[in-house]
Amino acid sequence: MKLTRQLLAVMLASGTFGAQATEGVGDLHSADHKWLSFNLMHSEDNRLPFQNHKDTYLEIEFGGRSGILDLYGYVDLFDILDDGSDDRSGGDNLYAKIVPRFSLNAISGRDLSFGPVKELYLATEFNIGDSSGDNGGLWSQYLGLGSDIEVPWFGKMGLNLYARYVRENYGNANEKKWDGYKVSTNWFKPVHRFASGDFIAYQGYLDYQFGASKIGRVPGYSPNSTEWFNGIYYHSANYAVGYGLKYYNNMAFFKDNDEATGVRQDTSGFGHYLSLNYLF
Repeated sequence: MKLTRQLLAVMLASGTFGAQATEGVGDLHSADHKWLSFNLMHSEDNRLPFQNHKDTYLEIEFGGRSGILDLYGYVDLFDILDDGSDDRSGGDNLYAKIVPRFSLNAISGRDLSFGPVKELYLATEFNIGDSSGDNGGLWSQYLGLGSDIEVPWFGKMGLNLYARYVRENYGNANEKKWDGYKVSTNWFKPVHRFASGDFIAYQGYLDYQFGASKIGRVPGYSPNSTEWFNGIYYHSANYAVGYGLKYYNNMAFFKDNDEATGVRQDTSGFGHYLSLNYLF
């Protein structure tokens, strides 16, 4: 847990920064909000490990803010149509990503903003997957420093730096160990608004993982991995429809074009997503 203590020390030191804005300070619940979306997704040329390229699945996506807690997450239910030609047919059933961030501005009662940084967070993340095999499932958790930053044209974006702890990883050698780091960012930028109130948005995220030396030493794996999603979505009050272009590099740390895992991995390149969403 030495790494945990080091990260917490960095976060506490952040209280020395100067202040301009007052993001997260004052009435803790003045900006409370929540949202929920059910998304019917279809992927083509997906670069998931073990040739999982095509899947139609249901994504339950949610988020919001309540007091000190900023929350984002989703649960994916694979092969939702029970289609025998789906690459996920007969395989894993679900995957969940939960991202709670705790406002250091609100916890401390101080304005910790500086320059483009408007709010600081104790950032956590949990990635959880089941498994149809005999080697257990997936449970990776992240701890680090998060922020909301103001970026020209994009507006407010999330930016987080984490250390990665691997609780379960299908029986791999890095289980129960700290292994690597992650930089993640996300954005939601309306680019055109209609008189009706509907709008078109450019939305997406970039996750870069690096320094995973323990899994990187295992044949067939890489110490780094990249996912970069770029979506164009049409939004109305209750519906959204969109297309996403996603770039992968060594997806999930599986080395591209390597056969050491028993399958020639195709984990780098571009994938395509279509999405039909119902917004609550």
